[in-house]
Amino acid sequence: MRVFLSVDIEGVAGISHWDESAKTHADYPPFQQQMIDETVAACNGALDAGATTVTIKDAHGTGRNLPAAALPREAELISGWSGHPFSMVQGLDDSYDAAAFIGYHAKASDGGNPLSHTLSGQVHRMTINGRAVSEYHLHAYAAATVGVPVVFVSGDRTLCEDIADGHPATVTFATKWGEGASQHSVHPEVAVEGIQSGLTEALAGDRSAALIELPDHFEFELEYKQHTTAYSKSFYPGAELVNPHTVRLESDDYFEILRAIQFVL
Repeated sequence: MRVFLSVDIEGVAGISHWDESAKTHADYPPFQQQMIDETVAACNGALDAGATTVTIKDAHGTGRNLPAAALPREAELISGWSGHPFSMVQGLDDSYDAAAFIGYHAKASDGGNPLSHTLSGQVHRMTINGRAVSEYHLHAYAAATVGVPVVFVSGDRTLCEDIADGHPATVTFATKWGEGASQHSVHPEVAVEGIQSGLTEALAGDRSAALIELPDHFEFELEYKQHTTAYSKSFYPGAELVNPHTVRLESDDYFEILRAIQFVL
């Protein structure tokens, strides 16, 4: 069994401020360590379930947060960014049996996490066919294009509730929950244990039930915080400025949507 992990930081246990997510800030190291610990837990959970290959995409910031030496010997690590449209699931293909997302977070404009966002701080809201989407949705759809189910997600409770509402077959573990700019969090060791056991459980279950059924057509809208950004991005081929803050793109091919996102962010 081949398992793919995509790992972010804004949904790991304890993190509550942007300073804690920035490599250049003094507050970063403890939360980098929690990112590492939760990644190792996910690796161990996959191995406990019988995985023979675990591939990890470091999907936060520079893509250079996870030191390879801290990971289990069975893991392979993808660091940095190639520019491939799959972005946070770069390297995923149909040779994998399942994927899991670790340290993920609520979408832009959501409460429940002081660090809620979707790919960029300049985005207020993204929708696909009228539904607001998070980084989980964007990349779970990418996984679906190659037939891979996202069987497990860890992150803030708002995201976990969002997933449960739309994709209940995906197992989730909530590491934290927020009130305004404050954050409640489980103990870091509880998060590690919950991720390891949760992923083992998810991989042992009916993985196919978590595979997202993609629509035949995609209407993608990106609402920016600044109208000036929307105007400039509306000149991307095929894009339409539907109001001063929002750009729309349409395609029957989700890969085309992902490719466009790279240029309209």
